[in-house]
Order: sequence, then structure tokens, then C-alpha cells
Amino acid sequence: MYDFSFEITYDPGSDEYVDLFIDRESLRSEAIYSCLDPDELWTLESVTGDPDALSAVDELLFDESLDRESISGRECGSTRTTSLLTDEHRRRVAYTYVSDVDFCDAVPLLVAKYVDGGVLFEQTRTDDTVQWRVLLQDDSKIGYLYDTLSAKLGDGLSFSFEHLTEVDNWESGLLPRTDIRAEQREILTVAVERGYFETPRQVTLDELADELDVPRSTVSYRLRRATAELAKRFTTQQL
Repeated sequence: MYDFSFEITYDPGSDEYVDLFIDRESLRSEAIYSCLDPDELWTLESVTGDPDALSAVDELLFDESLDRESISGRECGSTRTTSLLTDEHRRRVAYTYVSDVDFCDAVPLLVAKYVDGGVLFEQTRTDDTVQWRVLLQDDSKIGYLYDTLSAKLGDGLSFSFEHLTEVDNWESGLLPRTDIRAEQREILTVAVERGYFETPRQVTLDELADELDVPRSTVSYRLRRATAELAKRFTTQQL
């Protein structure tokens, strides 16, 4: 198996969805794409950030008329359906199915023109950069993919090759082997961002409880359970 990784950088104003991440530094998106043929694809996307920033994301993330896939500036001719799977204070998870594709310059669909089934895509959005990791069975078509992706970029987008690596395993944050409960993950995320685990601590349990609008005892319990689960996971992986 081969991991083909690259970045696409966006100038402000070149993509409406990416502009949200440029303007709101707390936002981060992680997505997994699957495309078995050039006519359809599905996406599982997790977006995290401050509540105000997520409210802005909601307007575009669930706008089925907005093309978030094309890298050429030419709007995809397709049908798009998006469903909300997770709605948390600081996290959204959405499933999008793109079907009946007449044409679309999306990375997964462009790759599907050269590579048969068995390709997995992972995408990370932060600020003005979208990072792609493509898991392939072999590297025989990498040259074609590189040339095609570079040539399809629209105005304001730039392509940067990172690496092509042969891999034995490929883990994704969206497909963990073990996961903590959603309410525990939310409190843990806020605690890390607000400096609860720093020395000295930058926030107290009372302050976290006020921000999350839950009782202090609940914050303490969920934080203990989350850290205990992570500790178990870490020790299991090290054995």
C-alpha cells in the first residue's frame, strides 16, 4: 500500500468554505472520502471549533447547493445530500453523499479516473490549507495523478507535493479503534484548549463548568472517565 500526500493552499476569496477556516482560527475539519467510481462519492466530515465559529460553518456545511468538492472553480454537476450525524457544543459530524455526477473536478473523482476501487482519502482543513492523504494499492499512476491535480487547480489555489510512502498500516482519527463518549470528548477538548492540563493550570473546573453550562461534579466525572479511557488506550497500544 502507498500513502500519497499533498497540500492545496487557498488564497482568501478563492473558496467560500475554506474562507471560514481562514477567518476563524479555531476551526479544524477532518474528513474521510470514499469513491468507488467516477459517478459518486461519500464523505464523513468532523468539524471542531469554538461554538460561534461552528454556527457559521453550519450555514455552509448543510447547504446542499454549495459545492465543497471542486478544486477547479468549475461547479460540479451532481446531486448532493448531507445529513447531520453528531451535533455537539464544539463539534459537528456530517455525512455527504454526492451522486449522479456528470462532471466534477474533486480530488477523489479525479483519482478514480486513473485508479480502480480500493482507494481511501483523508482530508484535513486548517486555516488556508487542505491536506490530502490518498491510500493506494500501488504507485504506478502517481505521475498521472500529480500532473492532473496540478493542472486542474482553479485561480487562487496552489499544489504542494509532500511525500509518497509505502505503508503497512494507516490509521485515521475519524476511525479510532476505541473511542470515548461524545460528552466526555467535548469536555476533554475544552479542557485541553483552555489549559487545564498546563502547569500551572490556566483554568479551573468551576470555570470549565460555567463555560460548558454543566455542573462542576459532571465536568469532574466526565474528565476523569475520558482521561482514564485514554490512559487505557495508550497502555494497550504500547504493549
